[in-house]
Amino acid sequence: MIQRALQYLFFLCLATVLRPALAEAPGPLLVDYTHTAWNELDGAPAGATKFAQGADGWLWISSPTGLYRFDGVSFERTERVFGHQLESSNVMALAAAPDGALWVGYRAGGVSVFRKNGAHTYTENDGLQPVGALHIEVAPDGATWVAMRDGVAVLPAGGKRFHHLGPEAGLPTLGVFQILFSRDGTTWVGTNTGAFFRPQGEARFKQAWPRKTLVSLAEAPDGTIWGNDFERGYYKIHTAPPASNQAVLPEVEGALMRFDRRGAMWITQPDGLERRLDPAKRSNPAQRLSIENGISGPMIGALLEDREGSLWIATSQGIDRLRPNRLRTVPLEKQLEFPALVSGPSGDLWVGDYAGDLWSFSRAGRIKREVAGKLTASYTGPDGVLWLGGMDGVVRRATDGVISMIRFPDELKTLRIHAMQQDLDGALWVAISSGKGVYKIVDGKWIKWGGVQGIPDLLTTSMARDQDGNLWMAHLRSLATIISNGKARTLGAEQGLQLGTVMTLYADAGNMWAGGEKGVALYRNGRFAALLGEHAEGFRGVSGIVRMPGGDLWLHGADGLYRVPAAGLAAWMKDARKPVAFERFDAHDGMKGHAPQLRPVPSLKLARDGFLWYATTGSVGTIDPQNILRNPIAPPVEVVGVTANGQRYAIPERHLIRLPEGTRSLQVDFTALSLALPERVRLRYRLAGMDREWQEAVGRRQAYFTNLAPGKYRFEVNGSNEDGLWNSRGAVLEIDIPPTFIESTWFKLLMVFVIVMTLFIAYAMRLHYLTRQMQERMLERMAERSRIARALHDTLLQSVQSLLLSFDAHSRYLKEGSPERDCLNQTLDFAEKLLVEGRDQILDLRASASQEHLEQILGQFGKGLAAHGAHAFEVNVDGSPRQLRQQVHDELYAIAREGLFNASRYAGASRIELAVEYSSDSVNVRIADNGRGLDASVVASGHRPGHWGLVGMRERAGCIGAEIEIDSKPGEGTTISVTVPAQKAY
Repeated sequence: MIQRALQYLFFLCLATVLRPALAEAPGPLLVDYTHTAWNELDGAPAGATKFAQGADGWLWISSPTGLYRFDGVSFERTERVFGHQLESSNVMALAAAPDGALWVGYRAGGVSVFRKNGAHTYTENDGLQPVGALHIEVAPDGATWVAMRDGVAVLPAGGKRFHHLGPEAGLPTLGVFQILFSRDGTTWVGTNTGAFFRPQGEARFKQAWPRKTLVSLAEAPDGTIWGNDFERGYYKIHTAPPASNQAVLPEVEGALMRFDRRGAMWITQPDGLERRLDPAKRSNPAQRLSIENGISGPMIGALLEDREGSLWIATSQGIDRLRPNRLRTVPLEKQLEFPALVSGPSGDLWVGDYAGDLWSFSRAGRIKREVAGKLTASYTGPDGVLWLGGMDGVVRRATDGVISMIRFPDELKTLRIHAMQQDLDGALWVAISSGKGVYKIVDGKWIKWGGVQGIPDLLTTSMARDQDGNLWMAHLRSLATIISNGKARTLGAEQGLQLGTVMTLYADAGNMWAGGEKGVALYRNGRFAALLGEHAEGFRGVSGIVRMPGGDLWLHGADGLYRVPAAGLAAWMKDARKPVAFERFDAHDGMKGHAPQLRPVPSLKLARDGFLWYATTGSVGTIDPQNILRNPIAPPVEVVGVTANGQRYAIPERHLIRLPEGTRSLQVDFTALSLALPERVRLRYRLAGMDREWQEAVGRRQAYFTNLAPGKYRFEVNGSNEDGLWNSRGAVLEIDIPPTFIESTWFKLLMVFVIVMTLFIAYAMRLHYLTRQMQERMLERMAERSRIARALHDTLLQSVQSLLLSFDAHSRYLKEGSPERDCLNQTLDFAEKLLVEGRDQILDLRASASQEHLEQILGQFGKGLAAHGAHAFEVNVDGSPRQLRQQVHDELYAIAREGLFNASRYAGASRIELAVEYSSDSVNVRIADNGRGLDASVVASGHRPGHWGLVGMRERAGCIGAEIEIDSKPGEGTTISVTVPAQKAY
């Protein structure tokens, strides 16, 4: 009940919106409505039996060959409703309930109800015999009434079982065709034996009059119930008997009757549909839609007025729609040829053309002939005098109706007048066709160029006067001329005028609008600025411009009639780079033809009653800018299907779909359920998780995505109707694309592990390879050093030793104490020192080449020193000996050898100790003696003047990152400790 009340309020609001149009006399049917027909080639069903529009906006159509639904763009035959299977494709009855349920009655069978959360088919177990349902109606109280072949069946609101109303309720048990709930609460039933009614609150039905077959029922706006007798006769039905002996005759001929919310009667005939504004009068052919003017077929089986005000018609061959027009083409008794709009003396609109006379007009058509003769241009002066361009010259119509003529001079005969305008002095300027220039008429004389130099020798297409009294002329090739104080100034591309042929000029306060082939431009502050609309609209072919008192700008061009709102125009005035919002009215709104592209101009004028008049190449029409027919319903938006990797998927009820692993391409089909003007529905979408901005779907109702990664996505879509009213909720589809195994997190972790292990193995192999190469090069170097050491020992040192022995033997022949022997002994001592140093160097070569542990070779060296000295030598090892890096081994050996040598030769020690400690943190080598120690100055400075042993030891320690400590005091011995960190030592 609440939902029905809301619907009633909506219809009331819509009627309020439509009231200005309804107050006018109706025109021909196809002037008030735009007709569209679909047949089987368009996918439309033939022979449809019922229409129903659900709360979700879908138009449902039942037919013997299946159930269809329509979104305004495409028909879809469906075996399922809300995902639930139909029992049969032979569908006869159809009803949409206020709660969103769709009721389906089968021609041979029971009744099914479909809801988004479930479905149920009522059969014998539910109180229905499978005899077929002819009509379904949902009562105001929520009960469902079904006209069955075996009587009336009722399912109470919330009930689970139908019960039949038969003789006990006053109804027949056979031949029931329709159920109607009237606005006063009465229930009506149409049957083979007559119409039955039950007033609200009563229990039994009574038979109404006339008592004959009355099967198809309709309620008129005044509450009258009409019924059809199966023989194309419609009767008014009465609850009281007629006067005695009074014959009851049908009042209207037709097969099916409906009343729209405007109150008009629609009645079907064998060959089409007619609109009756007065049931008592037969309609004229202009109020009929038939095969002659494009209906899809004969034998109309169903009528429906949808919630947007369109009328739907089902024929034996297709589906038709009548949509109310926003533009009203003025009815004509004779076809116009290039009509010209003329402002009448009182501000009303007159119309003339190339083929007829000048007539005064109303929106219902022409009123009377005002001036005889053809015309091509006109100008209405401020004093109400009309100047008309005729075939033989200029016709002047005075305010009292007196007609006079200023004939063409001989050189202009057979030519046509293209534009006319009075200047500030009242002289009339006339533009002549075929590029013959302009003339100024003064006292009946035609003065070419008006005595003004510099007017372009091109066709002048339009003229206007600005608020300063300057005369403007429009030309071809994007040129305009301003005549001021007898001088002409030409404007063109240098001033921003780039319209091609300039077809019209319109003064707007202190500015001047120009319309042409390539758009519209405004002249102000010495330059033209082009007006551009949203979505790259250029307003091409404009030959009519009007600025309304409220600030709206209206343009009439090649693509229709445009309205630019005042607010958007004001913003453009501040920044001409901003495109303006606009709305367009064209053939979808009832326009016949397009704006003239040369003459007569202007093609748009404002009448004194506030209506705009426009002219096309063959008609004139009007629109009321203050009462434009609007659609107050935002279109419901729905996602209707998903195609992933070529596989089609239905949309789950929860709008959450899980697609197969590896899905890469995705197509999402969606729609906006606006049936009136689906061509102007705007749709935008985005895929959250991939898109940041909204994408607009232009000319399609699908979104395409490729190269999708696994993850969760949210598809959002929204739509607006022809008036830019957007759905506040839109539609949403959650999409889950699970990863394949190779796209899973575990696989990625495994790959990371494999890559790390591969890199580690590669690094270890490379390190092993480099180490082996270094070892091989080191072995080669050690072998070479050993060879050199042997060669030096076996050759040079042996020879020097022999030489020393020889000199020593010869020295004994010299006298003891003689200068010669002393000198030779000194020389031998020096040579012996050189021999010792040479042996030390050979020992270094051999030590570096050794692969023995550090304590072994140092122990051998220390024992060798102890054998030639007077001190004891001891070696201590702590920890398990480990192989050191070659450089560390060599440098530690050199440092320790230097320390042992110094302790043995210079310290005067009685005991020398070598300690080597191997640990997991470091390796430590310590040399300690109990000798005389070092001077404090040597310890402080780090070296003895002229000696570089200590300096060399420190330098060698620095090379391997070792720490060296020297602890010595005079008379207490010296301790040298070298520590190398494990990461550098091993």
